[in-house]
Amino acid sequence: MTAPHPQVPVTVRVFSQRLSATRRGARLARRLTVHQLDDWGVPYGSDLSETAALIVAELAANAVLHGRVPGRDITLRLTHGPNTLRVEVADARGETVPQLPSSLAPDAETGRGLLLVEALASRWGVDTEPGPGKRVWAEIDHTARSHTPGAPR
Repeated sequence: MTAPHPQVPVTVRVFSQRLSATRRGARLARRLTVHQLDDWGVPYGSDLSETAALIVAELAANAVLHGRVPGRDITLRLTHGPNTLRVEVADARGETVPQLPSSLAPDAETGRGLLLVEALASRWGVDTEPGPGKRVWAEIDHTARSHTPGAPR
């Protein structure tokens, strides 16, 4: 009989915060993200921190611009596991589901945000919330990404 392999503990960290569905709330979502990641050992300015900040900024801006319902907040949620960082932004408007644009005019002033999310995230999608609303999420596989600024990818 062989001895069982010792199990390595898996730490999953979760952060969740409700924010006003305003431009200020969207800006705060980005700042909270980099601060929370730094608390979890992902330094400011690292590839993972910067990527997460860009994705959260886009998802929060979209939630405020397209998913705002007066009197209802947006919710930022971060889940940091051993191999993946998942960011989620939930809003109260479920009938507006974000989609990648089929085409963009070269001089278009909007519409590129989800293309940025698509390029930076390992995966992303949209889930419905209980009751009215939706949750747009993106996952970043960070086993291939550096946690230290300036380190090779």
